[in-house]
Amino acid sequence: MANDYFQFKHFVVHQQHCAMKVGTDGTLLGAWAQAPSNACRILDIGTGTGLIALMMAQRFPQASVFGVEIDTEAVAQATENVMESPFSDRISIQKEDITQLEDTDGFDAIVCNPPFFVNSLTCPDKQRTTARHTVSLTYEKLIKSVCRLLKCDGFFSVVIPSESRQEFEAYARLGGLFISRVCIVRTTPNKIPKRQLIEFKKSPVNKLFTEDVVLEQSPHIRSEWYQQLTNDFYIK
Repeated sequence: MANDYFQFKHFVVHQQHCAMKVGTDGTLLGAWAQAPSNACRILDIGTGTGLIALMMAQRFPQASVFGVEIDTEAVAQATENVMESPFSDRISIQKEDITQLEDTDGFDAIVCNPPFFVNSLTCPDKQRTTARHTVSLTYEKLIKSVCRLLKCDGFFSVVIPSESRQEFEAYARLGGLFISRVCIVRTTPNKIPKRQLIEFKKSPVNKLFTEDVVLEQSPHIRSEWYQQLTNDFYIK
């Protein structure tokens, strides 16, 4: 059973009322996603516990971070986590369907840990289904929302299952997004990559930056790459 909270170096994430608990995917994305050097506005779609919004606020102290979420209990939980953090003056949590979000200013960076399972059996728990399955937020709807809300020079970063990359990339191309950076993540050196971190921009890049990394060099021993990436967050 997951703990009711997760302690990071500079903030605590309570999670007892959220379907999706603190996990590797969210932590990876929050530590890996980039934003323009002059970024003022960052959007976290499907913020859940508020973890990624908190991580982005810590990493980009000049920016205001907006977290949107459709689940009422998760909104309350994320708001609690934000209010107890050192970044409460720069993070706003809002109950909103991203497809209905109206914003004329645009965002310099958008991050999303989208529902993980596509075309798979859902579970009886409606809250967990919403969080884990692409039922309410399909890849197509997500991409359309990002294209509408992302500034011309903005960055969009996601973490998705490796088997979903082709479908996700196809929707992104149709929406006018181009891959600029990819991180293929393996749990251990001998395992096939389970997840990928992907960054998109609205303009083609001259050279695609790709890296293939592992989380654990050996069982329960974090790789040097993972340690460096999360050094400002995980308590050793």
